[in-house]
Amino acid sequence: MKTFILLFQCADQKGIVAKISNFIFEYDGNIIIADQYSTDPEGGHFFLRVEFYIDETRHTKASIEAAFAPIADGFKARWQFYDTSRRQSMGILVSKPDHCLFDLLYLWKSGELAIDIPFVISNHPDHEGLVRQYGIPYYHIPVTGTDKKEAEILAIVKDADFLVLARYMQVLTGHFLAAYGRDIINIHHSFLPSFKGANPYEQAFERGVKVIGATAHFVTPELDTGPIITQIVEPVTHRDHVDDLVRKGKNLEKRALSQAIHLYSEYRVMRYKNRTVVFA
Repeated sequence: MKTFILLFQCADQKGIVAKISNFIFEYDGNIIIADQYSTDPEGGHFFLRVEFYIDETRHTKASIEAAFAPIADGFKARWQFYDTSRRQSMGILVSKPDHCLFDLLYLWKSGELAIDIPFVISNHPDHEGLVRQYGIPYYHIPVTGTDKKEAEILAIVKDADFLVLARYMQVLTGHFLAAYGRDIINIHHSFLPSFKGANPYEQAFERGVKVIGATAHFVTPELDTGPIITQIVEPVTHRDHVDDLVRKGKNLEKRALSQAIHLYSEYRVMRYKNRTVVFA
């Protein structure tokens, strides 16, 4: 038996769940988990995540997709089947801050993140020894304000299923995003949409906030405005200075990023406009 996941979204209408359930039944499949959500029962948008297993000796992913396509077309849906036995490959880009990188490498090595890491790219040489201890190729690609070396980076990342900016302190251009064409997840060290851009902890301190946060989100051409996947916050007080916010924030950044990757690697995140539906 092989397990598949279907992510499905369309305008809300009658009969969606019945049609999909019946399709899985007709192909001798068995539903393990089904989650659904509608933004509004009247004229809203419908989201569905179905995890099911099926006899792989009788049906392949390609044959299931071909048979399902007419059903999806009838609902004018966006949809995708995923084979859970295939691990996604996640490329990492990082600058000098290393806390998120350390955390991801540990979680990967311990098996808590069921993904492959084919490379780490950095605009600094600092982490090469650490990364190579894990047997992962490390690429040091220095950049400047006028030369982001995007063509060189694209040549390395082109086959990765998705990318993670684990505190990569460089802005990726719209050309890079279009050329790569797949999802990129970023960790921003603030509770977006507050304190976008550089030095968010300093911005938060100056505003006298009572909570700080970290936000994992998809990268879009507009800085720090992509669909949010996870957010984690922690209280702070008037006794906390910028250094305290940075120290506390590093833990929030690690947790928010690893949680987002875990959800994404299990196909629990669905994008819609500038938002996400997350079936946790």
